[in-house]
Amino acid sequence: MRTPKLGFIGTGITGTALALRLYERGYPIMAVSSLTHTSAEKLAQTIRKCRAVNNNQTVADNAELIFVTTPDDIITRVVAEVKWRPGQSIVHCSGADSTAILEPARKLGARVGAFHPLQTFASAQQALENLPTSTFSVEAEEPLLTTLKDMAITLDGHWITLKASDKVIYHAAAVITCNYLVTLVKLSTDLWQTFGTPPQEATRALLPLLRGTIRNIETIGIPQCLTGPIARGDTGTIKKHLDALEKTAQELLATYRELGRQTIPIALDKGRINQQQAERLKSLLDKPSLVGSKGEG
Repeated sequence: MRTPKLGFIGTGITGTALALRLYERGYPIMAVSSLTHTSAEKLAQTIRKCRAVNNNQTVADNAELIFVTTPDDIITRVVAEVKWRPGQSIVHCSGADSTAILEPARKLGARVGAFHPLQTFASAQQALENLPTSTFSVEAEEPLLTTLKDMAITLDGHWITLKASDKVIYHAAAVITCNYLVTLVKLSTDLWQTFGTPPQEATRALLPLLRGTIRNIETIGIPQCLTGPIARGDTGTIKKHLDALEKTAQELLATYRELGRQTIPIALDKGRINQQQAERLKSLLDKPSLVGSKGEG
């Protein structure tokens, strides 16, 4: 299958990483533009025969498949300002938005699609390293759908197809996995500060635990990888945690309780606890902690 001529409107972290990786895999990148022209020039200098241009229309005029990798909240405005032609393909990389935000291009006869890398990009270099092997969610009609699937495979990745109605829940799941993991580690390092350990040292100590947990998820799978007091039905330890948090970090009690409640079904699925133990855990997590009371069991 012939590789289409690509263009990129928006050369931030995602746009730059996609352009470079696709170029490495044989896709011609014809033109790039950006709100910051210097970033477009920097990208173009690393890609043979690629032009950094000052306006988005020039990108559209020189490419067959155009990625719009601007911030999500301006995608529709950017797309509406370009005169697209029938047969072109316009693709955005937003995780939460469907192809509906590309309606101005569709009305002009262009094909529209979404191609979202399920990955965390904190910097351009890190994005380049993380992009291969990622899963890409794709939303489009044929023949663009097949083109986007082929791109995911070319990037050594995997693909899943989503409907427009799936996108927001899909993105919420990604936020829980990625962003809120950062939040959980931050909450843990804050607790370490109560016994005098600074955040950097606490993070360094917790990272091997994080890596081990992720490795267990990957190799053993959920629910069998679950460990800890809820997996064991250890109400005494949970009670001690609740009492200690009430004394030391009351603001975390609600979060701890809810995470515990959500963990009980996983423990049941693992088979290490029975329904009676699950009910005892749920009752403990539902009721207010009594400071200074003795743990059970």
